[in-house]
Amino acid sequence: MARPLAAKSRGPADTLAGSFWLSNSVSDSASHLVDLRDLRLDTAHALVAQASGSEAALRREQPSRYLQNLIDGLCELSLKDPLTGLANRRHFRAVLEREIDRVTRSGEAALLLMLDIDHFKQINDTHGHLAGDVVLQSVARTLSACVRPMDTLARYGGEEFSVVLPACQAGFGKVVAERIRRAVANTPVRISPSVEVNVTLSIGGAFAMQWIRSTTLLWTDRADQQLYNAKSMGRNRVSIEEQPDSTVSAEEKSLLFGPLYTPSGWGDLPPLDSAGSVN
Repeated sequence: MARPLAAKSRGPADTLAGSFWLSNSVSDSASHLVDLRDLRLDTAHALVAQASGSEAALRREQPSRYLQNLIDGLCELSLKDPLTGLANRRHFRAVLEREIDRVTRSGEAALLLMLDIDHFKQINDTHGHLAGDVVLQSVARTLSACVRPMDTLARYGGEEFSVVLPACQAGFGKVVAERIRRAVANTPVRISPSVEVNVTLSIGGAFAMQWIRSTTLLWTDRADQQLYNAKSMGRNRVSIEEQPDSTVSAEEKSLLFGPLYTPSGWGDLPPLDSAGSVN
């Protein structure tokens, strides 16, 4: 419940002065009234307003709605990488956990790709860190154009990115990764009016273990190992972990679908006497 109060100062809450009840579900005696002007919201307001680009709309909200929008906005910011606008590692980890749960329950395929910009330190050392930031932003845009809405693309850290691809069959894994690699390699990055740099990626990938409860650490380690392999083989290439061979041979099929057993003369054995010996 909210009731308006007179504003005391000109700040983020100058037109939003108000109070509302925070109720404890156990006892009404624990309920208390909160005045927005008693909360230090200036920094939160500035961050959310800058990210949304709509400070005026934020100020027009009713007090309770204003506070909820601040909370929602801060939650969203906590899951984004500020430089590229992609999901950050915190968000990536949460998505990976959910995907492991889904694969364990459904048995559907899911692919994790780890991507690293080749020789990124050389770009920073030669052209400066601002140029490095431009490269990261450009690569992020190119990667975003290569993935589906259902995929999760994140900046994993530094010059490393990650992609979680649900419902990606084994036969398509390397095709998708190769398409991403080529898209980045074919997109020069202009870091100044007169300078362009060519950027390449090394990509490693691993599929989630179907029907098996794994962990985010194990899945990430397997994909990282493939990324290491791609770099060891000369960079600007793709390495996807081989899937276990699940084909069934003709002999195995006969064992699976044939009779449970063949008597093989068991019925011709001589009977036992009372002492358990063969007559």
